[in-house]
Amino acid sequence: MVTFAGVAHVAFTVTDLDVSQRFYAEVLDFVPVMDVGYGRILMHPGTGFGLALLRHEGAHGGRFTELTTGVDHLGFVASSREELEQWERRFDEHGVTYTPIRDMELGSHLNFRDPDNIALELTVPNELMITAQQALASGQAGPAEIAAFVAENLDPALVPR
Repeated sequence: MVTFAGVAHVAFTVTDLDVSQRFYAEVLDFVPVMDVGYGRILMHPGTGFGLALLRHEGAHGGRFTELTTGVDHLGFVASSREELEQWERRFDEHGVTYTPIRDMELGSHLNFRDPDNIALELTVPNELMITAQQALASGQAGPAEIAAFVAENLDPALVPR
């Protein structure tokens, strides 16, 4: 079966390369590794995840909105709910706009915005989500098993159609 091994990077179009690079470096600890003129390439030292910040000639500008078709948000994984609380304090220190932590069906989420209003999220999966991820990754869960899991553990109305 053809598949992919993971996610390597994401590229964001931004309005100001310097402001965006400073945000991702100072707030999220990304390390700048290349300046290609129209963009900056950063990597996260703990994960190797790549982030490209791009400024396109002739870009329409304006702030990001998830109400336009395209990307809604990018989610990063945190190690615990306590870590999410530490992130809230860090965001306060850096003046980052965020929504307080929300505990939901499959884990806890902390949503925040970058300088261009790009929607970002830190998430911690709960035991239910971890169980679902492990079952899916093991190849032991097909569509019928997934539907049964959702119906039993969450709500039958949430079963995919």
